[in-house]
This record gives sequence, C-alpha cells and structure tokens, in this order.
Amino acid sequence: MSTRGRAAPDFFLEQAVLDVGGGPVCGVDEAGRGPLAGPVSAAAVILDPADIPPGLDDSKALTARRREALEVQIKERARAWAVGFASVDEIAELNILHAAGLAMRRAVEGLGIAPKTALVDGNYRFVLPCVVQPVVGGDGRSLSIAAASILAKTARDRWMVELDGLYSGYGFAAHKGYGAPAHMKALRALGPCPEHRRTWAPIRDLFETAGK
Repeated sequence: MSTRGRAAPDFFLEQAVLDVGGGPVCGVDEAGRGPLAGPVSAAAVILDPADIPPGLDDSKALTARRREALEVQIKERARAWAVGFASVDEIAELNILHAAGLAMRRAVEGLGIAPKTALVDGNYRFVLPCVVQPVVGGDGRSLSIAAASILAKTARDRWMVELDGLYSGYGFAAHKGYGAPAHMKALRALGPCPEHRRTWAPIRDLFETAGK
C-alpha cells in the first residue's frame, strides 16, 4: 500500500495489453491544465517490464525531490520516453483540453519506439497515433502512466523556473503558474506577461474589472 492508504500502481493494465499483442504500450499523462500561466506538458513512457524503477507513483503523491530522483531513473531505464508541450498561444487557440491532447501527441510521436497502444490518464479518448485506452485515475493505477506523470510534471516545473528568470516578479519558480495568492497579487501589480493565459476567467475578469 502507498502512504495514502491505497494500492500502489502496478503493471496489470500494461500486461493485459501485451498479452493480447497490443504492445509496445506506453503510458501518457499531462501536467499544467490548471495554471494561469505557462504551457501544458505531456509525457509518454514505454517501461521495460524487467527494469521498472521502484517507487513510481502519481506525481502528486511525491515530493519534488523524489520526483526529480525518479525522473533520472525513468530516463535511464525506460525503453523509450518523450515529453511534449503546447504553448500558451496554442491553449488560447485550441482550448486547454485539445492543447493537452496536442502535447500528448507530440510526446507519443517523439518516442523512439512507436507504440501500438497508449494508456492515457483520464476519461477522454484523445486522438493519438496508436490505439488509445483511457484510464480513470491512471496515474495511481498504472506504472507507465505514473512514470509519464512524473516526467510531465518535472519538465513543466523546470520550464516555469526558466520563465521565472525571464519574467521576474511573478514568482513562477514557486507556484509554477497556479493561482496562488502571491501570484494574483503580482498580477494586480504588474499586469499579465506574455506567458499568462489571458483568456482564462481569473485573469480576464481581473483586468476587465480594473478597466485594463
């Protein structure tokens, strides 16, 4: 059992796909659908069943230090992995759901091994270049999806730290673009930067109210 009192992710779903000839199978997950700034990221991972890093779990259940340690192990031991992004402009053009799907497609297409099946976290059947199997709560059930959740999260967090250096004053390195009180305070003082999702209600309403 995990520290949250639930069963830890396992390889059952992947093995079921492999048993019927649906492999290679990758896990896919995204990070950054909720923030007010920055891109949405996604990762795809094909694990080696004989060399799975111990301790894989939903990225949200892990500390930042543990995610970073597992990121290194996943990249060293997986059969293939890739990360994709969709920009703030693409989020505005497509909406966040379809932008997340775009990031997922870029991740899957970036794998050095073409998967036949993708286990994708959630209940939406994204259009990917392989068979898609949605898995509700997948990052807590599937080791491949858990691995993808870790890579998507660490990649996006690193991107937000870089944006913090480009757009100082917003605190991106600390809150990663989410609507923390410090972020909203900085928005009121500085206005939005090019990496803010200006069409999103919290930002749009803030500046419509201020007459900006």
